[in-house]
Amino acid sequence: MAKGNGNGKVLAQNRKAFHDYFIEETFEAGLVLTGTEIKSMRKGSVSMRDAYARVEHGEVYLHNMHVAPYEQGNRFNHDPLRTRKCLLHKKEINYLYGAVREQGFTLVPTKVYLKNGFAKVELGLAKGKKLHDKRESMKKRDASREIQRALRERQKG
Repeated sequence: MAKGNGNGKVLAQNRKAFHDYFIEETFEAGLVLTGTEIKSMRKGSVSMRDAYARVEHGEVYLHNMHVAPYEQGNRFNHDPLRTRKCLLHKKEINYLYGAVREQGFTLVPTKVYLKNGFAKVELGLAKGKKLHDKRESMKKRDASREIQRALRERQKG
């Protein structure tokens, strides 16, 4: 399966996704956008706070991603919270559908970026974390920070 590598200008990241889910696999998907949406995204007016993806009728759709209206868009402006279609290969869509349906995974957008002038979204195949998992990952993160801090101090002195 094609993995998303995310090289390009990152427009928005969903940090909450890494806190709430174990991201098992990532996929790069194109986005179907209107003219004012891509102009607004290039300015960085994107929020992925409550965004999620869903497989519907053999296609993947991105819900609740907020793209602010373009200032010079006048009457041609878009709806900020509209559902956007993700562009993936049929094999990838079938794989994602099977994982979500049978294995209990969730499709979570992790970041939106520009690659060769096109807007891309990185979709993560994720399992939900329980409260004790979140605490454990916070402990690991704190421990690694302490180790890094100790190494820096040792190199200085």
